[in-house]
Amino acid sequence: MAALDLLSDSYTRRALVEAVFVGALCGAVGVHVVLRRLSFFAMAMTHATFPGVVLAAILGINLYLGSGVFGFLVVLAVAALSARGDNTSVTGVVLSGSFALGVLLLSAQSGFTRDLTAYLVGSILTVQADDLVTSGIVAAVVLVVLALLSKELVFGAFDRDATVAAGYPAGRLDVVFLLLVEVTIVTSVPAVGTILSVALIVAPAATARLWCDSVRGMTVLSVVIGVASGVIGLAISQQWSVAAGGAIVLTASGIFALSALLAPTIGTPSRRRQARVETRSTVGAVGEEGPLPGPGGAPTRGGTPGPVASGGISS
Repeated sequence: MAALDLLSDSYTRRALVEAVFVGALCGAVGVHVVLRRLSFFAMAMTHATFPGVVLAAILGINLYLGSGVFGFLVVLAVAALSARGDNTSVTGVVLSGSFALGVLLLSAQSGFTRDLTAYLVGSILTVQADDLVTSGIVAAVVLVVLALLSKELVFGAFDRDATVAAGYPAGRLDVVFLLLVEVTIVTSVPAVGTILSVALIVAPAATARLWCDSVRGMTVLSVVIGVASGVIGLAISQQWSVAAGGAIVLTASGIFALSALLAPTIGTPSRRRQARVETRSTVGAVGEEGPLPGPGGAPTRGGTPGPVASGGISS
């Protein structure tokens, strides 16, 4: 019944389309956020855009425009300062300071009456047609950029020094990706709000990593989980009259929790680890009759060392 309710009127139909766009966008970007261990940066960015929102509200302009512009400036500041010191420390100081600035600006406006609740926790049922156009265009552009830079981004996520040695502009790639994260957060605000958007970025990708051992498979599954979380969460919201943003994020979190319980025993990475253990056991059992393993790994039929089996995520 809840599924049919999503198509019952124009409000829920627009919300459904928005959930699909945002779920796919967050799922795709989240893969690289997880691989690069930038979950803290994503969480901090949700707070760092707050001064832009307050300034936009004071000036009477679009909140998301103010959020996006200020987020862009914060990304540039983090990228510039990170080159001189510890990335995590710089991120924490800059982004916490940005949020404090927003609180200061808000408290200084004694007559400020504009409600910012929708920005903080989302209001997907109030999205308009122009919001859908914006979300669709942003999702398409971000997905194209990720596809074009996939090799470089994955390379940099696993070995930054090798990326620089190979001649790739690692610094510029970092800035481009941080901007993609910032754009994703701003775009997902109408659906889940700035505070909850980080969960929709990280949870689907973290779940996919439990089941997949390749970046391509992880990306596909993360997008599917992101979209499914949006649709299921919206249906739950309609069925039980609860906040859509919270329902969407709790759905994504629930899928992750369930996967964390099941994936260690039945997931693809687990099966491959088990296969490697069995292979080593077999080699050890016949080790006295066969050639000894060389430094490169298990012996081949000709007795020469074979390649080391990778236990990480492949491209």
